[in-house]
Amino acid sequence: MTSFIHYYIIDYIILIVFTGKFISEGQRKVRSKSVAVLDIRSNEICAAVAEKGVNNTFIIKAKTLLEYDGFAEGELLDIDNFNKVIAEAVNTTFSSFGGRIKELFVSVPAEFTKVKLTDKGLSLNASQVVSRRHKDMLSELSAPENSDGFEVVCSSALYYVLSDNRNVIDPVGSVSDSLRGRLSFFLAKSAFLECVVRAVDRCVYVANYRWIPEIYSQSMYLVDPAVRDGRALLLDIGNISSSFSVICGNGVEFSEGFSVGVGHLALLLSESLEIPFAAATQLIKHVNLNAKGSIASTEECRVDGEYYSFRSSELRELLNEGLDGLCGIIEECRQAYTGKDISGKPIYLTGEGVGVIRGLTEKLSSRLVVPVEVISPKVPYYDKPRYSSLFSLMAAAFNA
Repeated sequence: MTSFIHYYIIDYIILIVFTGKFISEGQRKVRSKSVAVLDIRSNEICAAVAEKGVNNTFIIKAKTLLEYDGFAEGELLDIDNFNKVIAEAVNTTFSSFGGRIKELFVSVPAEFTKVKLTDKGLSLNASQVVSRRHKDMLSELSAPENSDGFEVVCSSALYYVLSDNRNVIDPVGSVSDSLRGRLSFFLAKSAFLECVVRAVDRCVYVANYRWIPEIYSQSMYLVDPAVRDGRALLLDIGNISSSFSVICGNGVEFSEGFSVGVGHLALLLSESLEIPFAAATQLIKHVNLNAKGSIASTEECRVDGEYYSFRSSELRELLNEGLDGLCGIIEECRQAYTGKDISGKPIYLTGEGVGVIRGLTEKLSSRLVVPVEVISPKVPYYDKPRYSSLFSLMAAAFNA
């Protein structure tokens, strides 16, 4: 009995530390469910087990974050390295859970996904209350076939249209004799999914895989529903890969992944200044694009015993040149979207690349001539853009 009480008190204290407040015994029982997730970014892989806390927070019970060679142009740069790192992250994180995971939620990066929109209707014969079953029937009717090495992994709705021509985000409970839906289906590259399964199966048994498109989970978790209803623009800047998406209602209307990130800006410095890439990644963190210092001011770093120093103005000039290229790609994405007018709409910015260069937000806003707002998880200690992907995936897992 003493050991049980001791364990209970320790567990209760841990909960207080993570959530910042006391919770009742009833609440404690509700949050007992855990989810296992595998978040795949363009240069990092994170395996984690989490529980749902109070006030939309999460309690991370185990987490392993490892770097790998990454991907570009929709292809893994080194499959063996990818498999090895996934196996290590999964084994380290999940080994304490008996070597069996009932369900693993895996994020699928934008470069391995495609969005296909459908607009179909379903006759209900007579006026009746729309149910979840009707939504499922419409989704099945609208689903595109797997093709070109891609397969459907999930779907969501931009909006539904009732027989009185009202647009609604969720039709359940409404009375109508027909139901039409503007749905977005997410297709993932089959070769990528198979590669993940092979890597995970090397070290742990997974009963079921749930594929969550990164663009979808971030859109639903980071952007408020009221903002999504009027269409919202989300820009995720990673290390090697980034994505631009147009969100509408509970779906993604348009998305484009492209192989440009802050790592490419560091590469630009490395090649232009003829310095090691490691030195460039250090210098890029020292630059402030908004600085108005003297022409003689410098930025310095030491890597592997070597000392590097360059004029701040020279570094700013090179980074501005690289960011102009990134903005050009974003402009191409905006023009490729053929839906309703989105000119002037603010861009919501997230991803691990956001916190690397000071003044990045202002630079993008000035160059794209629209407001740019940084968004991140509203979770204590993790309220940084670099955690957006992981926490969006966990939120999607709990809502599945």
